Amino acid sequence: MENAILAKLDFDKAQDIVLIDLRGKSPMSDAMIVASGRSHRHVGALADHLLRLFKEQGLGKVKVEGLPHCDWVLLDAGDVIVHLFRPEVRTFYNIEKIWAVDSAHRGAGRN
Repeated sequence: MENAILAKLDFDKAQDIVLIDLRGKSPMSDAMIVASGRSHRHVGALADHLLRLFKEQGLGKVKVEGLPHCDWVLLDAGDVIVHLFRPEVRTFYNIEKIWAVDSAHRGAGRN
């Protein structure tokens, strides 16, 4: 599922995509994906496209927070949690720092 999400975000031109492996670090999920959209509209479109992907994959019970404002949208699919931000909101909250993610963990070739 993680690879499908990353591919969809990349295809939809999400920015600064980060995959955080939570296996052995947290019981809440196996992975967290953080990405940015260029605007409210872009963040909303990214969330909508991921919800469609989850439905196609048979994950109809995804929890969603942050719509319709689209500053920060959280998609909780159980094994994978996705955070979508506008860049300035992402900088303010800096959730990657919670998990001590440095640039070596960032997705290769994803902007």
